[in-house]
Amino acid sequence: MRRGASLGLCAALAAAPVAAAQTAAPAWTHGAVCYEVFVRSFYDSDGDGIGDLSGLIRKLDYINGLGASCIWLMPVAQSPSYHGYDVSDYYRVEPAYGTNDDFKRLVAQAHRRGIKVLVDMVLNHSSSEHPYFQAALRDTTSAYRTWYRFSRTPLGKGPWGGEAWHRSPVRDEYYYGVFWSGMPDLNYQTPAVRKEANKIATFWLREMGVDGFRLDAVPYVVEEGACLAGCPGTHAFLREYAAHLRSVKPDAYTVGEVWANIDAMLPYYPDQLTAYFAFELSDSLLSAVRTGSAAGLLTGFLRLEDTLPAYRWSPFLTNHDQTRTLTALGGDVARARIAATLLLTLPGLPFIYYGEEIGMTGDKPDERLRTPMQWSPRSGGFTTGKPWEAPQADSLTTNVAVEDRDPNSLLHLYRHLIHLRKQNEALATGELVPLSTTSPQVAAYLRRTNRRAVLVVANLGGSAVSGVAIASAERALPPRAYTPRNLLGGPDGAKLHVGADGRLREYVPVAAIGPRESLVLELRE
Repeated sequence: MRRGASLGLCAALAAAPVAAAQTAAPAWTHGAVCYEVFVRSFYDSDGDGIGDLSGLIRKLDYINGLGASCIWLMPVAQSPSYHGYDVSDYYRVEPAYGTNDDFKRLVAQAHRRGIKVLVDMVLNHSSSEHPYFQAALRDTTSAYRTWYRFSRTPLGKGPWGGEAWHRSPVRDEYYYGVFWSGMPDLNYQTPAVRKEANKIATFWLREMGVDGFRLDAVPYVVEEGACLAGCPGTHAFLREYAAHLRSVKPDAYTVGEVWANIDAMLPYYPDQLTAYFAFELSDSLLSAVRTGSAAGLLTGFLRLEDTLPAYRWSPFLTNHDQTRTLTALGGDVARARIAATLLLTLPGLPFIYYGEEIGMTGDKPDERLRTPMQWSPRSGGFTTGKPWEAPQADSLTTNVAVEDRDPNSLLHLYRHLIHLRKQNEALATGELVPLSTTSPQVAAYLRRTNRRAVLVVANLGGSAVSGVAIASAERALPPRAYTPRNLLGGPDGAKLHVGADGRLREYVPVAAIGPRESLVLELRE
């Protein structure tokens, strides 16, 4: 869900020293990439125009072929809205998607393919149609009255300065809903609400078999007086919640949405959720590709790598709340290719939004960011009926079927890079080492382990460059001669000689690099 830019309101009150967890990374996260799916828009199995769980099961082989190690499903619980972020029954799958048994079948089929399943857990608020809210709204003596926040008068603005207190349709009073009137915030200062959140999590982990959760709207869970975002109570709740998840399923994986910069994200470590989306990294990646300048590209990555294990933070390009990548890059597929190459060769646990791998387009309003997956030219191949939302205009030419047949397509590049990330130790787990270049439009870095090293060189600019030299600080590589092998195909790089101090000095890997061209070179001894 779309968030305001500033979450620093109460961060100073909640900040704690951040220390990297010393526990080993879960095995499945080794070189992993996760894939975000909007079930409603992925594949319709019964012709009603709405994607469903049976349709997703049919397309698991596609996701597996892409190389994804996990899928994040946008909300699948029952909801009156198309997007599902206002849940009316946390224990029942949205009927348009199927049944609880269909969901269990999906999990079983995903696990057979080695794919983990994360579901969107919306804890901050329920639907205004949820029976608990309806009871609280209509009966001031209801046991659920304290599950929500009511007031005779509005108690100020929301965290972004907008209206957050909504007039009750029943009596002369107001209730708090930070996003809109259809999403009343739950009151986590009520013990029964915290207990219910734990019960819901237990249900999805044990009964439904999921491997973890993506937590929506994390900073807004607890309000404390004037503090409306990132409050101490939110951090306390998240510690309690995470401990409960571990007691139910010790290896449960959670990734939270804190739509802010790294400074605002760090107070949510080290002992709350497993990971958080790194929005600052998304901004720096897309900015570098848009502007053609390498300045600042690696700053956030290096900071997070110095602070936390790579499986505990997740870079991405865009998600379901943002203008799609190709649209944000002006429709330039070459830019989309270099953005994908950067994302999938830099550290962290990256997430990919469905359709990004084929270059789907989309801009606001939100429905147009979440249009049906484009499988083939005919109606996008999504449904035999009328789709719930019209496909994008380019679905006849931009689709899986067309790109499957083109070895130079964006889809083939994504597949290659995702599999490469899994298979190559340096790309899977290697340390990020920044390098300097003699051109401001060329980014260069190493990913290295004790045994393997990969050199990435990316010309972000719209013009070719010649004779670009690369240099490093001391101890970048062990001293020896290296033979670069191009992992993306094409010519290999020139021999690299590293002296006793471990520095790269004026190394020119290739005579020229084309506009928006990338080199991914494995350095062999």
